[in-house]
Amino acid sequence: MTKLSVNVNKIATLRNARGGNVPNLLQVSADIERFGAQGITIHPRPDERHIRYQDARDLKKIVTTELNIEGNPNPKFVDLVLEVKPDQVTLVPDAVDAITSNAGWDTLKHGVFLKEVIAEFKNAGIRTSIFVDPDPKMVAGAKETGTDRIELYTESYATAYFTDKEKAILPFVDTAKKANELDLGINAGHDLSLDNIQYFAQNIPGLLEVSIGHALICESIYLGLENVVNMYLNKLK
Repeated sequence: MTKLSVNVNKIATLRNARGGNVPNLLQVSADIERFGAQGITIHPRPDERHIRYQDARDLKKIVTTELNIEGNPNPKFVDLVLEVKPDQVTLVPDAVDAITSNAGWDTLKHGVFLKEVIAEFKNAGIRTSIFVDPDPKMVAGAKETGTDRIELYTESYATAYFTDKEKAILPFVDTAKKANELDLGINAGHDLSLDNIQYFAQNIPGLLEVSIGHALICESIYLGLENVVNMYLNKLK
């Protein structure tokens, strides 16, 4: 079964909108685990507009499944990850002013840099993953960095799903096959939802984990958080 890691950035956004501690990020994260999710994902950005760096430290103390920290490996981010030592770090090449992640790594162009950063994390015992576009060449480049996994950037699949889902998923299938061939683990995330997650999971060979935040929280407004977490788990079986 593909694991579900819930990205709680949107919970932090809601909390920060009013100040104080409502909703309580730690309590919501613990509840999400209690509802059956197998991981918690956070993506702190330099301006801390949603997840704060202190949230990473606090979540490390209470997460009992797997803690995944995503982000661009600038010096401050690297220091945080080495301090917190999450179960997994996912490297994402997002710009400082990016609203959300919008591209995967060019693992050929940035291979030397990624290799150095990944070696530092792996020496600390942290599993590593690289955010990549659905392109087998990027997977081959990722393999050279020493990463444990890749995370498929799934926005293009989600965008085209209702128009032609068979065509939309083909690049991801080819990329996943290349990752399997190179013995790289496969994660996926970005714009996956209750509408498109099942077809994706059924067609990607070796899919280990999906990270879902925005859609899951939006769906929960109507359907309830516990219900939605279990709806995802059922679709991932």
